[in-house]
Amino acid sequence: MTSPAGAFRSAVSIRDDVVHGRRSAREVIEETLARIDRLEPRVDAFLAVDRAGALARAAEIDAEVTAGRAQGRLLGVPVAVKDNICVRGLPATCASRILAGYHPPFSAHAVERVLAEGGVVIGKTNCDEFGMGSSTENSAYKPTRNPHDLERVPGGSSGGSAAAVAAGMVPLSLGSDTGGSIRQPASLCGVIGFKPTFGAVSRFGLVAFASSLDQIGPLGASLLDVATLASVIAGPDARDSTALPRPAPDFVAALSPSLEGVRIGVHRDYVEDVADAAVRALIGRALETLREAGARIVHLDGVDLLSRYAVPAYYLVANSEASSNLARFDGLRYGPGAGAPDLLSTYTATRGRLFGEEVKRRILLGTFALSSGYHDAYYLKALRVRRLFIEAFQEAFRNVDFIAGATSPIPAFALGEKIDDPVTMYQCDVLTIPASLAGLPAVSVPCGRTPQGLPVGLQIIGPALADARVLSCAFAFEQRSGLMGTLAPLAEEVA
Repeated sequence: MTSPAGAFRSAVSIRDDVVHGRRSAREVIEETLARIDRLEPRVDAFLAVDRAGALARAAEIDAEVTAGRAQGRLLGVPVAVKDNICVRGLPATCASRILAGYHPPFSAHAVERVLAEGGVVIGKTNCDEFGMGSSTENSAYKPTRNPHDLERVPGGSSGGSAAAVAAGMVPLSLGSDTGGSIRQPASLCGVIGFKPTFGAVSRFGLVAFASSLDQIGPLGASLLDVATLASVIAGPDARDSTALPRPAPDFVAALSPSLEGVRIGVHRDYVEDVADAAVRALIGRALETLREAGARIVHLDGVDLLSRYAVPAYYLVANSEASSNLARFDGLRYGPGAGAPDLLSTYTATRGRLFGEEVKRRILLGTFALSSGYHDAYYLKALRVRRLFIEAFQEAFRNVDFIAGATSPIPAFALGEKIDDPVTMYQCDVLTIPASLAGLPAVSVPCGRTPQGLPVGLQIIGPALADARVLSCAFAFEQRSGLMGTLAPLAEEVA
């Protein structure tokens, strides 16, 4: 399966070519590096490109192919990794100056699985600092640009991972999703982004933002590629106590082009109440495509999915956990320190100078919510509301198999448009947060473009542990609509 941009190769086709000797892994990696060299100055998707490491890895793979020992579902496939996911020996800055110069001595579980299946880590992608943002403008180093319109944001916080795929620089990338950080940039960049059930993929090696919400997941230009990477990274890991002890399912084998007998729920929060008229129109058309593929559309008029509480509940839970998790970055153990004369001054100077404004804002909000006298009124109440989200989805899934609607209420917006208005920026995640609070699997799949040529994503949410069925539903939509990852026009310029 190949993507619409003729020169761009899917991960599955790359793997097949390398296995059967039609192309060498070195040829694939050299071509990938050449594309990055030409497009990266315009997109700014990467914080680090491991040129020497990728070529050395390609040489190892080619030697295995020559010796007849080649194997792996990602053999020779270049994969980009978000900069908050550890890769041994490569920078892991989380796009923050407080981790400048840090190179972890270990790799994340998901990265280990990619390498075990023959994948090649090509580099580390830009993101909002510590995953806190919806536009990748909160990176301490540079903003990433949307490949479909270089004056617009790619979404966030996994904006670099989404942009790298949309620009045709890599066929696959790893991101992390706390409140929508895979799905929202996938929607804005016109690629596929999948957030697995919480615990389906180990968080070992993912720098923590909000531990009860963080989840690693894949981004790609086709459902087959995304399902392949999801199959690789899912599964148990004793190093993560929240990782589910069940074996990884074969998501690829579960893909089916049929939706006969499938009940898809539609809720006004995700369709009629979406702010942007062009997004509403494309989602309506996507629902009709699902119907044509055999699905029965069920309107969830009597179910309250509590979307109006999503943003306040999420930002209390996530920021409270962030204030605790980020306490370890104190200028003593990781990254540069301020070198102040005493301990308190070192803490204050380091964190005040090296954390970005959005990170400091969230730490302060979370610390306040956890403080004496406010803990019960804010944090515990938010946890009770989170439980209501879980129960609301459970009620909905008694009558339907999936819930479908918009991923983002708006398409990509201009760089700088919302950066000074954090509350408006937070509202960008209003449709992705609910599935995160409930720990549910959800995927964003391209469903068309606005009259301005901006991609829009259809979000499909399923019950807990229904990851394979969610991907299969998205695959059926992809096959029926003919809309694979919407690679940007500039991806064809390097053909």
